[in-house]
Amino acid sequence: MRSLLILLTPLLLAGCVNETASYTMDGNDHGLTLIVTQDYFWSKQADVRLVASRLPDCQRQFDLGKAPLADLNVELFATGEEKFLLRSGDAMWQVETQGCSQMAAPAGDVQAQPIGVFHLDAKNKLVFEPAEGTVASL
Repeated sequence: MRSLLILLTPLLLAGCVNETASYTMDGNDHGLTLIVTQDYFWSKQADVRLVASRLPDCQRQFDLGKAPLADLNVELFATGEEKFLLRSGDAMWQVETQGCSQMAAPAGDVQAQPIGVFHLDAKNKLVFEPAEGTVASL
């Protein structure tokens, strides 16, 4: 019986989402990587984390909370030099890659340049899709 449980354990994890996608700048040493993990295959939400990196100076991970898997969309905007805004539904986060730190979310309207969107494709793979940018008011 025990060996049967051991053999079935990978099947329980088989449907889980554990994906990453990156937006890179200036080569692979500077970028933002979104990490989406679903703990259990029956969970309808996933943990979302962001890694901001500008190597060799800094690299830091931020917990962005949980997001529904059904319509996972995390939009990425540039708000200044090495400053970025991420938006998923009503939630917003602002990070900068000069020192890899999280900043307070903007209080009012912000002019931002759309960069792209992180989303799950038809095969449940997390992808980054570049935007066809015009300035957006958030």
